Amino acid sequence: MNTDETKSEEFRNKRGSDHSHIKGWGVDANSDNDPTYPIKKRNNAEHKGYTWDRPPQQEVDIEVLHSIERPNISATFGTAAPPKGLSGMIRRMAFKKSESSYGRWLPLVLADRIGVYEGIIDDLKRGYFPNTFAERGWQAEWKHNRKSFVIKIAATALVTSAILGVLISSSDKDHRSYKN
Repeated sequence: MNTDETKSEEFRNKRGSDHSHIKGWGVDANSDNDPTYPIKKRNNAEHKGYTWDRPPQQEVDIEVLHSIERPNISATFGTAAPPKGLSGMIRRMAFKKSESSYGRWLPLVLADRIGVYEGIIDDLKRGYFPNTFAERGWQAEWKHNRKSFVIKIAATALVTSAILGVLISSSDKDHRSYKN
């Protein structure tokens, strides 16, 4: 298992390239133009990189998804909700893509939405019926933003009715074509 052992030498620019063409590059190089002066006590120690002892790596006892741009696992990570079910499968697929790609972020958003429904199903399996009205903040919306809330509910009902109408009418057409 890779750990997050980073040395200060790894953060130094060894290529010696000129980055002056990048807008804003080196804006903090001039200590006379430092916006934190005189509050910050400057000793230039931060220019040397990491000078502190790194804490021990958190133990990995569950599946941890991490970026393909990072060869190792972060020093700390969450363990409360490891990937599972359909949303976990989608997350595993998404983490195989680059962080700069829609192929990563759109599936992660989809996995979040699916995870909500997986949570509701888990609640029902445990015998708990979720109070969606309270958990989604609809009571506060009804109290403080009633007009918008009514419009959202009406729009949702309209879209749902339209979808059901299309599905039912196409189902009727299929049944009529079998009779002929």
